[in-house]
Amino acid sequence: MDIYQNHVSGILIIKKIDATIHRVVLTSDFGNKLIDFEITENNFKLNYVLPDLDKKIVINFLKNDFQELLRQSYHVSESFENETDIIYLSNAGKKAYYLFYNKENQLLKQIVYTKNNKEKIDFTFDAKKHIFADSLNLQHKDFKINIKLFQITETE
Repeated sequence: MDIYQNHVSGILIIKKIDATIHRVVLTSDFGNKLIDFEITENNFKLNYVLPDLDKKIVINFLKNDFQELLRQSYHVSESFENETDIIYLSNAGKKAYYLFYNKENQLLKQIVYTKNNKEKIDFTFDAKKHIFADSLNLQHKDFKINIKLFQITETE
């Protein structure tokens, strides 16, 4: 995770607690808990945060980013195509989501989140199956924040 000039690395665990609740825990490479929260589309419960990370701006970024990332349903209003992708547009008030699906394998490869017609966050996925991503790159367009997540397998 790169936030301005600062780099934080560790292990991120996202666990689905029930149909609407996810628990997100970020630990250091050595297993020390940095932040732990439960999140739904409309609620956020902070269980723990390392004092150095306990800044309102950091908490709000993580809350908003993960609420957008873990969004479970999109009401599609339009669809488009280009050479490689089928693109679905979902509008929700002032927010719009562009979902890019690869034509070859029908897997979601990118979600572009916009607000007031300005691109805010670009979620780019690399996946081999539709149920989880092998990697995720979350790039903010109006702040110098970039989060890269990689799935750890037993062989790594």
